[in-house]
Amino acid sequence: MTNYDTKYIKRGASASKSEVHEAIKNTDKGIFPGAFCKIIEDVLGNDPAYCNIMHADGAGTKSSLAYIYYKETGDISAFRGIAQDSLIMNVDDVIAVGAASNMLFSNTIGRNKLLIPGEVIREIIEGYEEVIGMLNGHGVDIRSCGGETADVGDLVKTVIVDSTLTARMKRSDVIDNSNIRIGDVIVGLASYGQATYENRYNSGMGSNGLTSARHDVFTKIYMEKYPESFADKTPVEYVYCGKYNLTDDFGHGGLTVGQAVLSPTRTYAPVLKKVFDEVGRKNIHGIIHNSGGGQVKCRSFGKGLHYVKDSIIEVPPLFELIRTSSGTDYPEMFQVFNMGCRMEIVLPERFAEEVLTISGFFNVDAKVIGYIEKNTDSDIENKVTITVPDERKIEY
Repeated sequence: MTNYDTKYIKRGASASKSEVHEAIKNTDKGIFPGAFCKIIEDVLGNDPAYCNIMHADGAGTKSSLAYIYYKETGDISAFRGIAQDSLIMNVDDVIAVGAASNMLFSNTIGRNKLLIPGEVIREIIEGYEEVIGMLNGHGVDIRSCGGETADVGDLVKTVIVDSTLTARMKRSDVIDNSNIRIGDVIVGLASYGQATYENRYNSGMGSNGLTSARHDVFTKIYMEKYPESFADKTPVEYVYCGKYNLTDDFGHGGLTVGQAVLSPTRTYAPVLKKVFDEVGRKNIHGIIHNSGGGQVKCRSFGKGLHYVKDSIIEVPPLFELIRTSSGTDYPEMFQVFNMGCRMEIVLPERFAEEVLTISGFFNVDAKVIGYIEKNTDSDIENKVTITVPDERKIEY
């Protein structure tokens, strides 16, 4: 067990979620078992040409940091970003199987009413509607169906923001990662910068690894002031053991360090919708959303493949800050964080340039970061090799 794994466990989380994967390993994988999300038959329309997807996710422990930021600065807008985190963690998983329309969305907010007032709930709900409106404007059809706000102070210390997305699509439009082939290239889309559909610089944080990031980056003062922001049984040496205050200058994009870690999860839906329309779903062999599992997420898709990432997108400043603040080595960082690339499109090389052009149209940096070859060690298992910034080739 690495030092990083130890810290994660001591903080009441799991970097690998091995127990979860063990619990679900024998469950039905749906009608496209190789796809990024589980897909089932069309129970909504009973049409054999269609299929359904239902996906649940949320902002995770990022909402705890938004709470502290709100209390410290009075800036409630961080919760608007939390709504985006919750929504996009669903949207970008679902669009990874090709679904870009006929989506129904519902949210679930659990709060401690003694600490989370109605204005916070209003900001979250308005945040959802704002992002849905932006996505609709780019042809990604999502309808809001309301949700549930529960006062569960006995269970939740501050607030947890979750949501569910349902989609109906043609089976012929499904992008099935079992189609990933030897010889394909991997096009990576950057998680940082400022896309045309974003209103400010995005650090690339996303919504994974926040339990680590917030405790490793921010100073002990927040342990003393906000004991409600972490688990009671977490050993004090693992609580807010960094050196930064929320309002310290990040040095990039006009953000503070707090704003950088709270940067809303970037969506790639506008980019992918245009890729579907202009490149065509049939020419895409796979899409991988680097959420839980970071840059090693791809290892779960295909059989007997070797994902070689030898030309990664430059690691953005935020992840270097987290790495140096936590003392975590690159091999572990790439297993937890997106490290500047949160979406990968796997396709024949002849289509790569068109994807790069479309991504550039939205001011989202992109490049060919690697390729697929045969895993010479196994016909069933996959492996990943990443050339990290210090030029080491790390095999997972």
